[in-house]
Amino acid sequence: MKPITGPRCAACYSPLDMRIPRCTLPIFLLLAGLETGSLSAQTNAAPHLEKRGSATQLIVDGKPFLILGGELHNSSSSSLAYMKPLWPQLAAMGLNAVVTPLSWELVEPIENKYDFTLVDGLLAQAREAHERIVFLWLASWKNGMSSYAPVWVKQDTKRFPRVVVKGREIELLSPASSTTQQADARAYTALMQHIQQVDAQDHTVLMIQVENEVGVLGDSRDRSAEADRVFNSPVPAELTRYLKAHHDTLYPRLRELWDANGAKTSGTWPEIFGNTTRADEIFMAWHYARFVQAVTAAGKSAYNIPMYVNTWLAENDAQPGSFPSGGPEPWVVDIWRAAGNAIDFYAPDLYAPDFVYWCRQYHRDGNPLFMPETRGGTPGAENVFFAVGEEAGFGFSPFAIEDDMDPKQDLSTSYRAISSLAPLLLEHQASGNVHGFVLDKQHPTADFTLNGIALHVGIDEIFGHHADSGYGLIMATGLDEFLGAGRGFRVSFAQTSPTSPRIAIASIDEGTFEDGKWVPGRRLNGDENDQGSYWRFDARKVNVEKAKLYQHE
Repeated sequence: MKPITGPRCAACYSPLDMRIPRCTLPIFLLLAGLETGSLSAQTNAAPHLEKRGSATQLIVDGKPFLILGGELHNSSSSSLAYMKPLWPQLAAMGLNAVVTPLSWELVEPIENKYDFTLVDGLLAQAREAHERIVFLWLASWKNGMSSYAPVWVKQDTKRFPRVVVKGREIELLSPASSTTQQADARAYTALMQHIQQVDAQDHTVLMIQVENEVGVLGDSRDRSAEADRVFNSPVPAELTRYLKAHHDTLYPRLRELWDANGAKTSGTWPEIFGNTTRADEIFMAWHYARFVQAVTAAGKSAYNIPMYVNTWLAENDAQPGSFPSGGPEPWVVDIWRAAGNAIDFYAPDLYAPDFVYWCRQYHRDGNPLFMPETRGGTPGAENVFFAVGEEAGFGFSPFAIEDDMDPKQDLSTSYRAISSLAPLLLEHQASGNVHGFVLDKQHPTADFTLNGIALHVGIDEIFGHHADSGYGLIMATGLDEFLGAGRGFRVSFAQTSPTSPRIAIASIDEGTFEDGKWVPGRRLNGDENDQGSYWRFDARKVNVEKAKLYQHE
């Protein structure tokens, strides 16, 4: 049978659109419905992480979401009355998410009796202020101790055993206890079931941090009789199999330690890792990891949104126990990964001065960068540009954010500038053509290439005036066009090939984005760009600017 190729009569067309034949309208509507359904499914999907190009991004309501947030003090969110006036002030600062502590003791004050009044109140307050939440589950551990566990857990030391340090039990729950793990996991699962029931449509809750800065303080490991027995027992084959399978990609310090002891695949903890405090740390990391992976997996079975663990970072050459021994420091993240895969990523609480170094210790080997705790104020205003620009970070969250809620402070200014660029920034994170930087006297320059053009960034100076520091980010928005934001730096351009035509600055415009559309302001082609010599960002305020280049012989 030959297909009909002749003209159709007018009756075959829909009066709504004469271009669509009525005989094909059911198919058209079916396809449109499928497409609409697909888009609706994407929008209704729970928040999740997704690899997009060269970046791992947080996807919320079907689109990448950049967290410009802050973490509250530990106990602020335990009172709805205390929190009520804070939400609008946090929103006025430019925050779009708040890392919000939530303790086991308030969720399950009596065993097997759950109270979600506080959870529902925090969600209602956040929604009213148009804020999102990252809940911080303060349960078995907080800062290397167990201060937020329920009283019924604390008082029953036989059922919920504790760690022994220097010959005495301390208020630190043992990560080797299956009873404690199961109790924590039950409460956490109940919490996640409730969040799924009340928030699966709104997506106010973006992620969950499971526990807080876990590890043993005061000694390199638990010294209880049971811990001593397990320490001198065979290392689980599950761990040694992982080490063998991932030998070449293990964190260098861990690989070197294992190799130095013969890279054995069977033996006790001291036999495989040496009888040192580093072996103690690995021993504790395994037990904390097994516990937290199990709790996380239980919660995800109820509501699968991103879940992560944070880290109290060790200072250089610090001994385990002076920092929480067993937490996911970079050199033991592989131990945590060997223990399970429920945890989506590992995050640094970064107060150390070498911000760049520590970012790169966590943004590696498939681990995306999220900063749940860090310094705010001026340091935070600077560092956020590096985190989201250079390291493709999907979130930044200074601690004790309510201590300074001035909407004109430096952090707020940086947040507003980055927020205006967020859709473009997230797109360029995925394509890999954006760079961020922080400049000071010790690190006065940054060099990188975008679209085949070499950019040299330095601390700004003009007419004998020198900025003390600078920070910002730059992305390529066209073959000869660049978009930047920040303050206190200047940029020069050069071809990467000596045979290419020379390039120079055609124009520089400051401007803003309104509803995603670029609105140009002043043309900065005079002193502001040193008569065409540099693309300059004034040290007095954060600017958003576009630069265009031209070629010539």
